[in-house]
Amino acid sequence: MKRIKKKGSAIVMSAAMLLGLAACGGSSTATAAATEATTAPATTTAPATTAPAETTVPATEATTDAESKEETEIQVFIAASLQKSMEKIAELYNEQHPEVKITFNADSSGKLLAQIEEGYACDVFFSAAQKQMNTLEKDDGLVVDDTRKDVLNNQVCVITRKDSGTKVTGLSDIKNASSIALADGSVPVGKYTRQAMVNAGMLGKVDDVSRITTEEVSEQLGGVEISEQSNVSKVLAAVVEGSCEVGTTYYSDTYGYEDQVKILEKISYDLTGNVIYPICQVKNDEADDAEKAAALDFVNFVTSDEAKKVFDSFYFDTNV
Repeated sequence: MKRIKKKGSAIVMSAAMLLGLAACGGSSTATAAATEATTAPATTTAPATTAPAETTVPATEATTDAESKEETEIQVFIAASLQKSMEKIAELYNEQHPEVKITFNADSSGKLLAQIEEGYACDVFFSAAQKQMNTLEKDDGLVVDDTRKDVLNNQVCVITRKDSGTKVTGLSDIKNASSIALADGSVPVGKYTRQAMVNAGMLGKVDDVSRITTEEVSEQLGGVEISEQSNVSKVLAAVVEGSCEVGTTYYSDTYGYEDQVKILEKISYDLTGNVIYPICQVKNDEADDAEKAAALDFVNFVTSDEAKKVFDSFYFDTNV
């Protein structure tokens, strides 16, 4: 596989999100950079990797160690549903490691995988499903040995606006909606939704549910109007703004929208299967030793008890 040399470059992409979601537009870099998924990757110049980091924090043993380390930047590719929680985790990490700049690229796991395979610089991959991680590890050989870990579980929900007046009660009668926001099959939440519909007898059985097209879903649900979305954050936006009556998102995506969104049903794991989020360090031949060390350290921090408390507060299940 051709590796595009982008050492030290920040991929500035994340998915477009309305009403307060970081775009899954615009980029922000403080302790962590939110990124724009709907535009082409932008290239910026990374901080010098030879100068010691500056800090105004009172000197302690911990901060003295941080000051002695090289400044570096790591590129962290995350599923769109992780953006809010991961920005908080990056803040906590930077309190201990101010010398590490963390740049996030948030989008659907399928798109992120494709970008890594195309050669975009990536140090850490945090997927919303095992499928993409399996491909990265087994087919591409790009997972650093012994760094892959299962971190979270999530739950697919059928949601609507609180003032929608929908008569839909959940997945079983979702076809009665005037319109449905649904992620495509390459997006984990779209795949899990299709799996639930197959297991519930709403769609015909196939070998790979991710290959069930949106048109086929609509046809088998009686011709209901479906607005296909490219990631879970866009599904949420379509429901919040009222362009679709209902949609399927993750429970974690409803965080911060409790006053606007009503959860009609949390779909049973018996229908979807577990919604596991794995993380790993990615082999990046263009990264120097400081960048590789920071990437591994960040993976370990994300799987720590301190980070679990953050994920729990954002409605994820850390009992994996």
